[in-house]
Amino acid sequence: MQAWRVHQNGEPGEVMRLEEVDRPAPGDGQLLLKVRAANVNFPDALLCRGHYQVRPPLPFTPGVEVCGETEDGRRVIATPALPYGGLAEYVVADEAAVLPAPDALGDAETAALHIGYQTGWFGLHRRAGLKEGETLLVHAAAGGVGSAAVQLGKAAGARVIGVAGGAAKAAVARELGCDVVVDRRTDDVVAAVKDATGGRGADVVYDPVGGAAYTMSAKCVAFEGRILVVGFASGDIPSPALNHALVKNYSIVGLHWGLYNQHDPAAVRHCHDVLTGYAAKGLIAPLISERVPFGDAAGAVQRVADGTTTGRLVVVPEGAGR
Repeated sequence: MQAWRVHQNGEPGEVMRLEEVDRPAPGDGQLLLKVRAANVNFPDALLCRGHYQVRPPLPFTPGVEVCGETEDGRRVIATPALPYGGLAEYVVADEAAVLPAPDALGDAETAALHIGYQTGWFGLHRRAGLKEGETLLVHAAAGGVGSAAVQLGKAAGARVIGVAGGAAKAAVARELGCDVVVDRRTDDVVAAVKDATGGRGADVVYDPVGGAAYTMSAKCVAFEGRILVVGFASGDIPSPALNHALVKNYSIVGLHWGLYNQHDPAAVRHCHDVLTGYAAKGLIAPLISERVPFGDAAGAVQRVADGTTTGRLVVVPEGAGR
């Protein structure tokens, strides 16, 4: 089969190579899956760079979530078992963690559902306790992670303020349903959020960016607000001033969604059932900005790494998917 492999760490566009390799052999409790579509995530870029919390042995194939097909023809969602990641024609995955693909979504949308929307649901509901009628501020609202949070916030009955970088991404955020859109390149984000909330600030802040985004969040979070730390796509990990959190009476809440697979897998399945129901009702649908030919996967991972994309880039092997 063909697979994209990394033999040394570096920028994805430089270190990913398309090679002919043997199909991976499933171990005990694992399934062999044919890849119908593979979503590109920022962690794929971090894996290539050697900066992710998991460092598979070299060489490895990146790709942390797929829509796959079992040997008996079932469409499923899976997180491939590294080092045999999803940017390949076949993967292996732990059978206990494989989930049924929603009938309401095609292969590309299914491939982009799991990590981003599970992260959003656990963050907004389990960690931040978002309530109907509250104001949700989403950084990078036009990106893959942010767009999921926007849709989930709207599904929860929240008023959503989306922050995006540039006119094109701001337009995407509006199309996603944001009630207010702030262009961080031309607008004063803090002033805009306070203006949109009558000076109160945002009840929940969804921050997958870190750096300057976190600094702005701390200046416009409401009394008893919650800043949800989801990631650091900017590459800048902030050092929060805990005295400020005390004086202003807000919470800083971390989320490592992957830990739920270890500590509460039943909650992951429950979340999947909720998301499947949302998809059937049309409340959520992953924003697929591009279906990428398999041969262009390295360039797609590089673009996600560079932060130049909106929504999701999904790699589709030749002849696969619907």
